[in-house]
Amino acid sequence: MDRAVDIQALATRYATVKAGIPGGVTLVAVSKTRSAAEVQALYDLGQRHFGENYPQELREKAPQLPADIHWHFIGHLQRSNVKHVLPFTHLVHGVESDRLLDEIEKRAAALDRPVDVLLQVHIAQEETKHGLSPDELRTALRTWPWASWPHVRVRGLMGMATFTDDRTQIAAEFRGLRQLWEEVQVLGVFPEGQFTELSMGMCGDSAIAIAEGSTLVRIGTAIFGERGA
Repeated sequence: MDRAVDIQALATRYATVKAGIPGGVTLVAVSKTRSAAEVQALYDLGQRHFGENYPQELREKAPQLPADIHWHFIGHLQRSNVKHVLPFTHLVHGVESDRLLDEIEKRAAALDRPVDVLLQVHIAQEETKHGLSPDELRTALRTWPWASWPHVRVRGLMGMATFTDDRTQIAAEFRGLRQLWEEVQVLGVFPEGQFTELSMGMCGDSAIAIAEGSTLVRIGTAIFGERGA
């Protein structure tokens, strides 16, 4: 049975987080492993963008909740799970291969609607992080068959910084991603006004990410509290 939601504590944490999010930056509340009741409570406080990591959890949770929620899929998406995720997803963070784009196009065409995605760039000093290297991204922009994915709208880039206490390093990694994003914006690969999002920053480094130009931050624990608390 789900724990009762402490609405006052949730509202206090949410207000604190919101106070640090400037206009023009979208707050994605990371709701993975959180109950539908917790998501509903935060929705009732005004939040509309939520981030999920696990396909099965998203499939189970989304139908229980308001239809105007913007679900962001922020986990590592495998091709076999695209069909489960797309019916609910507003934005797919973390696309890193043309084969994944092939599958997204196929499923988006079947749904008869465009699907928005972000290309993931590996900027961290950690092998466990996913994404294209900056040079791989530049090559992809030149060589991938973008016109063959008419139902896919590439909205921008996503990246995760190294998990470290070195704020200078984190800032440098985010700055490099922002510069790459600006470089892509002027190439003309994507329609004007489409490539506008830069997703970087989580609970521990969102303030740095915002200072370096992030337009989307993903924050969970600082809003929902510690799991099991």
